[in-house]
Amino acid sequence: MPLAKPHHSEFDLIHRYFSRPVPANVLGGGDDCALLPIAAGQQLAISTDTLIEGRHFLPESNPLHLGHKALAVNLSDLAAMGAQPVGCLLALSVPNIDPAWLEGFSQGFYALAEQAQCPLVGGDTTRNPKQIAITVTVCGQLVAKQALRRDAAQIGDDIWLTGQLGAAYIALQLLNKVLPADAQMLAATRGALERPEPPLLFARQLPGLAHAAIDVSDGLVQDLKHVLAASNCGASLYYERLPLHPALVSLAKNWQQKALLSGGDVYQLCFTAAPKQRERLQQIAKQHNISLSRIGQIDSGSQLRIILPDGTQLHKHEAGFDHFDE
Repeated sequence: MPLAKPHHSEFDLIHRYFSRPVPANVLGGGDDCALLPIAAGQQLAISTDTLIEGRHFLPESNPLHLGHKALAVNLSDLAAMGAQPVGCLLALSVPNIDPAWLEGFSQGFYALAEQAQCPLVGGDTTRNPKQIAITVTVCGQLVAKQALRRDAAQIGDDIWLTGQLGAAYIALQLLNKVLPADAQMLAATRGALERPEPPLLFARQLPGLAHAAIDVSDGLVQDLKHVLAASNCGASLYYERLPLHPALVSLAKNWQQKALLSGGDVYQLCFTAAPKQRERLQQIAKQHNISLSRIGQIDSGSQLRIILPDGTQLHKHEAGFDHFDE
């Protein structure tokens, strides 16, 4: 980033890049708090995530795509609860004021905010001499007592997954030069890493149909285990049913396995529902042009079993992403 110009202030930055109009029934930036309307009989859902340069995104990341992703990863959390967005807050720390970077970031952020009907209603900006840090807090609403909680999986439930697995993970391995350079594969997978598209509209129709849900951010196995632990149950996951991204079919089998089971940055939904809901869920997925795969079943055990095509069980696989790993 270039050196900051002395006449730029925090208020200049906010006014120029982050002060678009909000809906008439919302009080946005400029006061001590934002005010959001919540409909009668609804619950408030809140989630927050932080992205740090060098940890969660590469320094050379396109700011337009980064603005999109910063909001998308939070909207994915609302989707996992079946909530409808009502507004968001942005806390942005940057080493210096770079107008081109801020313009791109704000455009990417606002484009998704408008698409998701999640207005930016406030936040904070500050200088961080070391690196960029982005914290987004999202607020949503849903009918009281209908949230898709992690502790609500039931024995006999099907396990479903939206979207496809592995592309974002492989793109990151290519960018970090862990895998040999492959321009064609990077071009086919990079969008999944930098511009995730959580199934927001599909997710809003799940309350009342699904039981438990989680967004896949740190790897399918790791995130599904959170549901099993909260719900005090086990599951069988069928490896051949896992939806591998088409660009990865030429990869070695060991890399495919890593991408499917432990690859993060997916931001799709893994959820459980009774078998009687299969037809309805598939209808809704088709309505929203969502890929939907039935990948396993909840049972009365206490472990997650990964069943291979030959009927044997996979015992060794990598863990998912850990935010405190070195």
